[in-house]
Amino acid sequence: MDDVAALLEPQIPALRRYAYALVRNHDGADDLVQDCLERAVARWYLRRRDGDLRAWLFTILRNLYISDFRQRRRRGMEVDIDDVALSVHPVQDAGLDTQDVLTALDRLPEEHKAVLLLVGVEDLSYEETARVLGIPRGTVMSRLARARQSLRGLMDKGGGTWLRRVK
Repeated sequence: MDDVAALLEPQIPALRRYAYALVRNHDGADDLVQDCLERAVARWYLRRRDGDLRAWLFTILRNLYISDFRQRRRRGMEVDIDDVALSVHPVQDAGLDTQDVLTALDRLPEEHKAVLLLVGVEDLSYEETARVLGIPRGTVMSRLARARQSLRGLMDKGGGTWLRRVK
C-alpha cells in the first residue's frame, strides 16, 4: 500500500488544479480529488501496469465530475446563501482579466472546456488528453482549435463579467 501512496502523492497537485478548474470551488475540488483517489486505490488492480498513471487518474476525476454534474442537473440548482450576497472586490485589471477568462471558460461546451484545461493548464500531450477523454487524437486537436477560437470570440465580445471596466 505504501507503493500506491508513493505513486499517487506526486499526482495530487495536478489533480487539485484540474478539479478546481472544473468545479470552481476549493472544497468541492478537494472532495472530487478525494473521491478520485479513493476510487483509484479501491480499483488499483484494474490499472494497466504499462499504462499512464496520470492519464488514468485524470480519467477517473473527469468521470466522477461528469457523474456528479449530471446528478446535480437532475436535482436542480443549489445556491449557497453566501454566493447570493453581493461582494465587492478591489478593482484590479489582472483580477478582472482572470475573472473574464474564467467566466468565458465556463460558457464553453463541456468537451471544449475539458480539452482546453487538459492541454493548456495541465500540459498533457494530445495523446494523453485523447486517452483521458476516450476520443481520437485528431478529435482532441480539432476540439482544441474550436475551443480556443470560441474562447477568443467570447473574450472579444466581452463575454466575461457582466460589469464593464470604466477608465
